[in-house]
Amino acid sequence: MSALTDNFENKYIDWLFRGQALGLNGSTAGAGSGPATLYVSLKVAADSDSAQGAEVSGGGYARVAITSNLANWAGTQGAASTSVSSGTSGTTSNNNALQFSGGSAVSAAWGQVVGFGIHDSLTGGIELFYAPLNTPKTINQGDPAPSFPAGALTVQLDN
Repeated sequence: MSALTDNFENKYIDWLFRGQALGLNGSTAGAGSGPATLYVSLKVAADSDSAQGAEVSGGGYARVAITSNLANWAGTQGAASTSVSSGTSGTTSNNNALQFSGGSAVSAAWGQVVGFGIHDSLTGGIELFYAPLNTPKTINQGDPAPSFPAGALTVQLDN
């Protein structure tokens, strides 16, 4: 097999990111919902399919929690959509701004941030997705904590 169908992409995105039942076999039930919360990390070394890159540490850094629901992650039909996925893009994104360190200034240098990851737990756990930043950003002590505006973090399945 070489590709996922749009229908399965919609169901999988809604299950993993948006707190909906997987609903296979024409059912609206089945397999329960995915993780209740996903966690976004910042990376100072690039990820690959076989290895996680180094994550920022210290200086008030922590992964940011995003509750898995229709309000927090967009449906595949477009940015900021809050209804069940019905599009063909295989893509979801954050519906709300994402702020690291609660918006506080960084208390120690984080280094050059080159990417982000999405995980199933606040610490450790499994990294589910990763992507490089379009432009790496150096975070120094005293800098404002990084943030991502709504729609800036995108995840695309096999399209």
